[in-house]
Amino acid sequence: MRIMILFDLPVITKESRREYTNFRKFLVKDGYDMMQFSVYSRLCRGMDAVDKHMNRVKGHLPPKGAVRAMVVTEKQFAAMQILVGRKRKTRKEKDPLQLSLF
Repeated sequence: MRIMILFDLPVITKESRREYTNFRKFLVKDGYDMMQFSVYSRLCRGMDAVDKHMNRVKGHLPPKGAVRAMVVTEKQFAAMQILVGRKRKTRKEKDPLQLSLF
């Protein structure tokens, strides 16, 4: 499963830019990869991991702006289509470190 975090945060004042930067740095440090500006995704192994990381995101929410989270399966994520532009070749999607069979 993957968690996708989509956010729209104000960056008008110096303080709001700092809050945006801190939230973005938290996402990167917590294992999220940037898909495009303000859209990050993270691979999770099951709903327990999803719940854990959702609680971590909730604990680091900035005071202003809008943050949305969506959980999708790997099959749904793999079926995503890029409709404009080209896929970046400089950064490869991280593969799961371990194969889980059920």
